[in-house]
Amino acid sequence: MARMDFKTKLLPLLKQVFSHLVFWLSVLFFFTAVFGVNNNMDRDTLYFSMFLMPVTIGTTYTSIYKLIPEYLLLKRYYRFTVYSMYTLIISTFGILFSIFIAYAYFTNIEDNTLNSIGKSSLFIISCIFLIVVVVSGFKLLQFNLLQSKKNAKLEAQILEAKLKLKEQELNHLKMQIHPHFLFNTLNTMYGFALQKAEETPDMILKLSNLLDYLLYQVDKPFVSLTDEIHHIEDYISLENIRFNDTLAVNFDKDITSDTIEIAPMLLIPFVENSFKHGTMKNGRLEITIKLKGNPKSVYFKIENSCRKEEHATNGIGLENIKKRLDITYPNAHKLNIASLEDSFSVELFLNLTSELKND
Repeated sequence: MARMDFKTKLLPLLKQVFSHLVFWLSVLFFFTAVFGVNNNMDRDTLYFSMFLMPVTIGTTYTSIYKLIPEYLLLKRYYRFTVYSMYTLIISTFGILFSIFIAYAYFTNIEDNTLNSIGKSSLFIISCIFLIVVVVSGFKLLQFNLLQSKKNAKLEAQILEAKLKLKEQELNHLKMQIHPHFLFNTLNTMYGFALQKAEETPDMILKLSNLLDYLLYQVDKPFVSLTDEIHHIEDYISLENIRFNDTLAVNFDKDITSDTIEIAPMLLIPFVENSFKHGTMKNGRLEITIKLKGNPKSVYFKIENSCRKEEHATNGIGLENIKKRLDITYPNAHKLNIASLEDSFSVELFLNLTSELKND
């Protein structure tokens, strides 16, 4: 445990102290070289530079640990400007005082040596503030890089949370659709089982295919459009058996590729809705389905006969499909629902390559 604390707490602190010590020793030697006679380093110049180090270190740390993080980064620009001016004035007096004390201390240095050591107060002040500005600029860059990393991490966390939320919402919507779809199909088969109809085994087989699709394929993000078509055809076959001669379905397909993929169970609910809410016209329920697909887009339209007052345009099935489309195809789909006097139609367009532009 003690070794762990040393590695996690004490060791980074020691590294930081060591790096700061090395840096300030480098600054000290820099001052000694710049302030030396003819840029020559000697002991007296080294001592003179040491007198300037406290005010240099104090001004630098005030800038990088007080002014920048507490005022500049927090966009408290007025206070940053005021306190920076205070720091500048106090530091300037501190530098001049350090130079005066250094000159007074080095009484054995000749006047021309002093002039060479000091060169000028303005030059010394400029060198010290150059160090402050360079270190502050580096620290500000470090703060910005750290903040960028934090923002990127936060954005990644937000994106991950949004994706999980969308996935949960999508699963919830699927679970709402499944029982509704399954109930209608089982209800149909139940009626035939009571009648002991010969079509019952075929219905069971088709229902088995639908359940396989429902249980094992629907959890995939995308499935083959061909698979969706096959299960639509199975569903229509089941309904054909139930309606017998009172059903007229025209399913027109034009698919140019077997590689087209869409979200699972996206089209079947529209078909189911037509059978559930459609009403007979001249003794027959008429349903027309058109489906066109290519690698770039999918067009689907279904229309059924009905009486307008009996057709629900905002049922749970259609509302769930709208939400699924918003989640799975954001800005990449168009859904038009039209309820006329004797017909009801749904028209869906999916853009599989890019976002749709608002008209």
